[in-house]
This record gives sequence, structure tokens and C-alpha cells, in this order.
Amino acid sequence: MARAHRQDPGDRGLKQGGGVDGARIGVFDSGVGGLTVLAALRRRLPAAQLLYAADSAHAPYGERSADYVLARSRALTRFLLDEGAQAVVVACNTATALAIDALRRDWPAVPFVGIEPAVKPALADAASVAVLATPATLASARFGALLAAHGGTHAPRLQPCPGLADAIETAGANAPRTRALVAELCAPLRGCTRVVLGCTHYPLVAEAIRATLGAVELLDPADAVAAQTARVTRALAAPEPGPALRCWSNGDVRRLQRVARDCGLGEVAVTPLPDTAAQPAPSAAN
Repeated sequence: MARAHRQDPGDRGLKQGGGVDGARIGVFDSGVGGLTVLAALRRRLPAAQLLYAADSAHAPYGERSADYVLARSRALTRFLLDEGAQAVVVACNTATALAIDALRRDWPAVPFVGIEPAVKPALADAASVAVLATPATLASARFGALLAAHGGTHAPRLQPCPGLADAIETAGANAPRTRALVAELCAPLRGCTRVVLGCTHYPLVAEAIRATLGAVELLDPADAVAAQTARVTRALAAPEPGPALRCWSNGDVRRLQRVARDCGLGEVAVTPLPDTAAQPAPSAAN
């Protein structure tokens, strides 16, 4: 797996496992990629009640329209809140780029934590940097603003990765066609010394990336997301006792369970994502 995002200075002194004891945190992604974030949340908040929704039937978000991603994000947020989530982690770079601002407007009392490519730490020195991300993330205004704020004189190489999240989701990280696609997408990046993983699916193919690029430094912001979640959940009231982890999926349950094991989450029971979360939500929250 890729190494973690560098520690945020504001994180110093925050107790490991900080946050309210047993906070109920909803997490969603377009599929199995968000399990890399879920694993970081479990390490950081071992007492949290985690609710995970994998929207595999609608993956990949990175090749969908902005309206589609927003509708799916609203539907999944509503589902997780109905299940008792006190905070929501958007464990998808594309959904963060295209939907999190609207989610915060729709549910102003709910803490939301998103995930963005780790551009700021990647460009902290003169390393040769590349960013792997979905076409939608790289084309988003949010990513453009992130790059403008931190790009400075060291502009990274931007590599859109059409089809990669889908290949990981449907064929698996170690499938020959997935590894071949990784090699094709990474070939133009030879010579880079640091690569930002701009999709939560991409840490699952870290080995294949290194097979093409060699001893490159991979930046995955999952641990930084977990640290931010710990900060925003500290003020929450403790919920009623509940299971440590509940998972829903509208995709391949066995693949989700296999990826969960690979991420260190152990054996995970998965419930079908109900029809109430299977259709795009209305244009605004009620």
C-alpha cells in the first residue's frame, strides 16, 4: 500500500484514536476504493461505529457527469444519515470534487470530511511530481483551485486515468488487464520521484505502479482524512451502542470482502444496499 500523507501540523497533540468514544461515522465511495479510507479510520478511531456504503453498481464516478455524481452522493448521504451516521466521510476524490460543497449546504448540521489529492505535501520541495486521478477530478474546479494554491513553480504532471477505477472495481487490482492498464498509464511518468494517488482505488494497485515506475514515493491521503475525521467528531455526543462496522453494497460482495481483508479490516459482513439508496436522490435534500 502507499505511504500516508505527511502529518498535518495541526494534528500534533491529537490523541491517537481521538474523537468521541464510539462516534457513528458514515463513509461512502463509488465502490471498493473507499475501503482504503475505512481502514485508516479504523486505525485512527478504533472505538468508532463505522457505516460503509459501496456504490459499485454506479461506478466509476470519475467518468460520470457532475449531476450524476451529485445525485448519487445525495442519495448515499441520506441513506447513511437514516442509518444513524453523525458525520459523513466522502471517501471518493471525484465525489469530493463535485459534490461535497452541495452536501454541506444541504445538511449544514452534519460534519462532512472529504478527500483530495495530496498536492500540497507533494509539492513541498523540488521533487518531480505526478498526479494520478480520474478525468473528472482533474477537470474539476476544486482541483484547479487546489493546484493554483499550492502549485507554485513546481507544476506536477497530471495523468488522467480513464478506466482504471473501473478495472480495479470489476476485474480486481491484480487482474492482468488492470496491471496492463496501470503500466500504460504510468509509462509517461517515468522519471518522477513522487506520485500523488488521486483516487481511493489507486492504493490498491500500488505494487503495479511501482512495477512500472520503480522506487517512487506514493502519497495517499487516507491517514490525513482519518485525522481530520477525529478532529471533527470530538464534539459529538456519544451514540447508542452499536456494531463496530456495518457495510452495504450494490455490487460484487465477494470482491468487497476480499479487498476488506487485504486492507486489514478482517472478515466483513455485507448487506445489499437497499433500493431506497439505489436511485439518484432529488436535486435538494428535504
